[in-house]
Amino acid sequence: MVDIHSHILPEVDDGSKSWEISVAMCRMAVGDGITHQVATPHANDTYHYDRAYLQSLVDHLQSLIGPPLTLSLGCDFHLSYDNLQDVLANPARYAIGSTQYMLIELSNYSVPQMIGDCFTRLGDRGVTAIITHPERNPILRESPQRVVEWAEQGCVIQVTGSALTGFWGERVRRAAQWLLEHDAVHVLATDAHDTEKRVPILSRARDAVAEICGDETAQALVEANPAAIVTGQPLPYFPRPVMSDYRRGK
Repeated sequence: MVDIHSHILPEVDDGSKSWEISVAMCRMAVGDGITHQVATPHANDTYHYDRAYLQSLVDHLQSLIGPPLTLSLGCDFHLSYDNLQDVLANPARYAIGSTQYMLIELSNYSVPQMIGDCFTRLGDRGVTAIITHPERNPILRESPQRVVEWAEQGCVIQVTGSALTGFWGERVRRAAQWLLEHDAVHVLATDAHDTEKRVPILSRARDAVAEICGDETAQALVEANPAAIVTGQPLPYFPRPVMSDYRRGK
C-alpha cells in the first residue's frame, strides 16, 4: 500500500514530536503493509513550509529506517489567499515529490462557493488538486455533493482511512461512505500524526471499503491510485461520480 498523507516528520507541525516517534510510525506503517509514505507537513498560518529544510528531514528519516519504506515529501497545503498566490507562482514547491499532484486542505470555517475556480487556476498551472478529508470538514460534511462536483471537475478526492472505521464518529463515517458509494473517492490515506490515536494504518480501511464496494475498488484506493500519484501518472481508477442530493439520501 501507498500512503500519500502523513505527518511523520518530527517537530515541524502537530504530528510527530520526536525522531523516536517518527521511526516508530514508519515501522508501524511497514508492519501494516505500507511500502511508500509521503510526509506532508502543514503549510498554513501556524506552520511555515520550507521545502529544502523539510526534504533534509525526509532524507535523514529515510537513513534511519532503511529500505523497507520509501519516503517522499509533499505538503498538507491550506488553501488560503496568500498560499494560493504562492503556489500559482511556484507550482512545484508544495507538490508530492516531483509530480503534479498536491494535497489541498479546505477551511473548516468557510468554503467559498467559487472555490472551483481556484482548482481551475491550479490546473492551468499544471497542478492536480487532491482534496483532503472532505468528510471531516463540517461544511462539506453537510453538503458532500459539492465534493462530487469537484471530482467531476477532475479533482482527486482523498478520504481518511480511519473515517470509514468509525474513529471520527458516525457522522464522519456516514459522509465518507456516501462519497464512496457515489464514486467520489479516489484515495485512502492515514493522515497519521502519532502511534497511539491517529496511526499509520491503512489495512482496516481497505477492508472496510472491500465490504462496501468490493476488493477491486479497495485495492485501487490504497495501491493503484496512490502509486500512480507518487510517480506522477494518471489515476487508473477514476470513475464518473454519481450526482445526487445528500439530504434526501439518494
